[in-house]
Amino acid sequence: MTDKPQMIVFGEVLFDCFPGGEQVLGGAPFNVAWHLQALGDQPRFVSRVGDDAMGKKILDAMQGWGMDTSAVQIDPVHSTGHVQIEMVDGEPHYTITPEVAYDFIDAAAIPSLEDGGMLYHGSLALRHAVSRDAFTALAGDPARDLFIDINLRPPWWRQGEVAGWLAQARWAKMNEHELRDLGFASQDVKANMSNLQSRYGVEQLIVTRGKEGVLVRTGDGVFHAVPPGELERRVDTVGAGDAFSAVCLHGLRSGWPLQDILERARDFAEKVIGIRGATPSDPDFYKDYV
Repeated sequence: MTDKPQMIVFGEVLFDCFPGGEQVLGGAPFNVAWHLQALGDQPRFVSRVGDDAMGKKILDAMQGWGMDTSAVQIDPVHSTGHVQIEMVDGEPHYTITPEVAYDFIDAAAIPSLEDGGMLYHGSLALRHAVSRDAFTALAGDPARDLFIDINLRPPWWRQGEVAGWLAQARWAKMNEHELRDLGFASQDVKANMSNLQSRYGVEQLIVTRGKEGVLVRTGDGVFHAVPPGELERRVDTVGAGDAFSAVCLHGLRSGWPLQDILERARDFAEKVIGIRGATPSDPDFYKDYV
């Protein structure tokens, strides 16, 4: 037993399909849940897969990793999600398939969960009304603290909807481009962050800035900067942001000091950049972060 809050992760699970035919498990919430499991947080992952070979492969992988699959629904109609990835100048570009299983997460089929705890979600899985309704049911618990990971993937987002989700969140993470896309687009990133926090009441805003590192503004108006580390190996950046989010969640749940959270999250994200895809299958990959 643990007195730490339960961890719920809501959203998409899919296959990242790379040039050359390689398929790697992905989806930001799935990546986060995968990492949290390895870090010892035993998350409840709420999602939906198709009744197909890809869906079975996902469930098998989760079971092999020791993850709880009881909140992963099986859709008899819609296929498992998948994304085509092209690398352009070293950065991933995504073609995301619509009307797939994770768009139809059924609120009525979510198993009973403990009250309260921490709820992580992204923005992509809320593109369809059915999954939005399921999320609304989970987020309706006033004792549940929300961490939103903004992933703006055109055309799958609307300004007003994202604003509503930000207003519910205790913690929010996004990159600098997404901060601008949400309408906070002055040349002063700190002013942009202050304005977003003031508008939506987010307790902690995390903005990743690529080569500029990470900037965090806490509810008391204090900024915390973490520079980039020394990148030992670069394969691709797929899932690096999700790795950062996972260690942030783990640190928040574990009560780490903020500076420790940010430095460890940065180091882990840079380690993930050194592998293909976002879900390492070797438990030793995590030994320095548990």
